[in-house]
Amino acid sequence: MTDSNIINAELREDVGKGASRRLRHQGKIPAVLYGGDKEPATLAIEHDPLRHAAETESFFSSILEIKIEDGRTQKVVVRDVQHHPFRPRIMHLDFLRVSDKQILRMSVPIHFTGEDESEAGKTSGVVIQHLVTEVEIEALPGNLPSFLNVDLSELELGDIVTLSEVQLPEGVEIPALSEDGGGEIMIANTSHIKESQGTGAAAEAEAEAAALLEAEGIDVDADAEAEADADVDGDADGEPGDAEEDQS
Repeated sequence: MTDSNIINAELREDVGKGASRRLRHQGKIPAVLYGGDKEPATLAIEHDPLRHAAETESFFSSILEIKIEDGRTQKVVVRDVQHHPFRPRIMHLDFLRVSDKQILRMSVPIHFTGEDESEAGKTSGVVIQHLVTEVEIEALPGNLPSFLNVDLSELELGDIVTLSEVQLPEGVEIPALSEDGGGEIMIANTSHIKESQGTGAAAEAEAEAAALLEAEGIDVDADAEAEADADVDGDADGEPGDAEEDQS
């Protein structure tokens, strides 16, 4: 386990909004540890090192280790984070105890790779869109991946990638695949940008919206034409076009 996955904490007995406020004024975060066959425990954690660790993607999809000042340790995963509404501060954390024999269900990010080498990626005017960027999985702690990789190197214009095509490590399952239609969920596709759409982020957003509508069986061009006709007819008729705890 790397140093970034180890969280130093101290047990606290003083609880409540007033106690949490005092901790924050001392540069610490109030936290709760629960789960397993033990009683919940209240913790205090130094804010700045933890906020720095929380800036990494793996912080929320990896097994962490809480180390108490008396030397005791506990494997955990993050279950909830409360942020200040406008300051770069973490207000509260919930951790769930982890057992090596207990299956975990949690969300992990999807990493898309190889798109620059794909035929679609090399074709001018083609946008490769990532429609799903994280997915919920089930696995024992020892099998838990920090992310899932999806290789797009073979992607061609018009291709789509569905959830059922994600290659899973041994011992990992995606619960959604057992549901009706779960395997057909589109997680990536290609879209050709028309000249009228221009280029850049706005064009990509427009192309993505068009691709989603097309996937639902909606003819975008036909709808646009019908809307334009309606506008013309209208003109001819003369028609006008909160945190639970204190956040100080």
